[in-house]
Amino acid sequence: MPIIRLREITDMDSKERSKKLSELRAELSRLRTMISAGGAVENPARIRELRRAIARIMTIENQERNKPAKTEKQAKESKQVKAEKTEKVEKPSKKPAKAKTKEKKTE
Repeated sequence: MPIIRLREITDMDSKERSKKLSELRAELSRLRTMISAGGAVENPARIRELRRAIARIMTIENQERNKPAKTEKQAKESKQVKAEKTEKVEKPSKKPAKAKTKEKKTE
């Protein structure tokens, strides 16, 4: 079971996500320190869960940061382009192929 679900991440605002990200990174660092010191970790699968949760949060953050803000003009233009693309385009009719006849070679 994941530590944090995608829906929970998308419902958070940016500050909450960064706070959760720092908490998860701290826990991951603590677990890695325990392993490198030679200690046994209670739940080794937790490391994988933490890494994935961190990646999910970072992915959502990057998507939000790189999301282009469309203006009304851009939205209208994109709708027009989509409408033009979906209009039926007439294809030129194909001419029937001529039957090829074999010519006998004379020597």
